[in-house]
Amino acid sequence: MRWNRAVAWGLAVVSLTVAAVNLSCGGAPSTEPAAMTPEQKVERGRYLVSVIGCGDCHTPGALSGGADTTRALSGSEMGWVGPWGTAYSANLTPDSTGLQAWTEEQIVTAIRTGNRPDGRQLSPAMPWMTLANLTDEDAGSIAAYLKTIPAVAHRAPAPVPPGQKVAGSLLVFPPPSEWDARHLAGSGGGH
Repeated sequence: MRWNRAVAWGLAVVSLTVAAVNLSCGGAPSTEPAAMTPEQKVERGRYLVSVIGCGDCHTPGALSGGADTTRALSGSEMGWVGPWGTAYSANLTPDSTGLQAWTEEQIVTAIRTGNRPDGRQLSPAMPWMTLANLTDEDAGSIAAYLKTIPAVAHRAPAPVPPGQKVAGSLLVFPPPSEWDARHLAGSGGGH
């Protein structure tokens, strides 16, 4: 077939006709993303967990440069010390010591609000305030992915209230600078 102006115009007319028929039948172009298959949802979750860096805190050894990928996302013994006390990165695998009993909806709620199913609020060391900006689809994809990864038995240490001694590896957050402290005091501690 030789391309010429007549062929090009013919294709343009056919394309416009199809679009007009589609619109007249109520088929306006959709701005909604196409629904993902369960496999696509899990793959999207894998991607998001990777780029968000969940494994940086939730995989043993990652913060010291030697991530143990055989225990990926199974929590860490590294304590995060701040005004909240000492927090530890939880086991995110579908093991009984991790998220096995959590529904995808409960995982999404924890990611986006910092509220666990047992009512405990996650530490500010967990960036749920930023993750609250995830779309429903992205938060759901992360939850779906976490339910499919290999289960690893590891009970992360329980949080320790402020002022109590803690042994082991600790990442200590310094107190806020004078400027930050004044700002926080003037705003009631919020953002």
